[in-house]
Amino acid sequence: MAPDPWFSTYDSTCQIAQEIAEKIQQRNQYERKGEKAPKLTVTIRALLQNLKEKIALLKDLLLRAVATHQITQLEGDRRQNLLDDLVTRERLLLASFKNEGAEPDLIRSSLMSEEAKRGAPNPWLFEEPEETRGLGFDEIRQQQQKIIQEQDAGLDALSSIISRQKQMGQEIGNELDEQNEIIDDLANLVENTDEKLRTETRRVNVVDRKSTSCGLFFLLEKVMNKAKLMIKSLPEQWLRSDLRPSQQAGMIMVILLLLVAIVVVAVWPTN
Repeated sequence: MAPDPWFSTYDSTCQIAQEIAEKIQQRNQYERKGEKAPKLTVTIRALLQNLKEKIALLKDLLLRAVATHQITQLEGDRRQNLLDDLVTRERLLLASFKNEGAEPDLIRSSLMSEEAKRGAPNPWLFEEPEETRGLGFDEIRQQQQKIIQEQDAGLDALSSIISRQKQMGQEIGNELDEQNEIIDDLANLVENTDEKLRTETRRVNVVDRKSTSCGLFFLLEKVMNKAKLMIKSLPEQWLRSDLRPSQQAGMIMVILLLLVAIVVVAVWPTN
């Protein structure tokens, strides 16, 4: 695998900073001898501009790597510390370049920084976890990619669970709709049955009233037949002369009352 572009850029930037420190020292030596070094001044300005651009590139690469989760948070913090050291060295070199006529100790410290770092312990091993201790950059990157893949697999599983929950919710909603339709059908059936019961009740009432009227008509027919028999028997009784006038008048009165009762029953409303 190709090396990390951030570290290759960082190494070249450190070399530029070291070269600037050496050029500033040479320029100061010429000036102490009373000689001018315009070529060195132009070279230092160009190197300072190149150093500034390299630092800006390192910042952009670091932000992109952190945003896309190509490196861990601890890795990002370590790279940020190295970048801060470069920014500090840039400011010191720029101040030394503008401070003509004197050679500050900052130049010496900048010149000795690389040699001192060779004997110093590796700063990347400070507080390094057991998972990455002794691993190279490529191996650390593979480990980070494996962690990202595991996280993606977890997200896929979570997405699958959410999809199943959504499907179950839709099925429950469909079941509720079907139950509501069944309840509506039952309500319509109960309403129709109630209407039929009311209709049959009205019919039964009509039949009951008709049966009452039939009973009255039957009774009226009985009374009329009885009255006819009595009327037919009157001439015979009157001819036999065994009835007194008062009895005859009473019988006539009874017949009249029967006729009145028949008329009243006939015209009386059945409802």
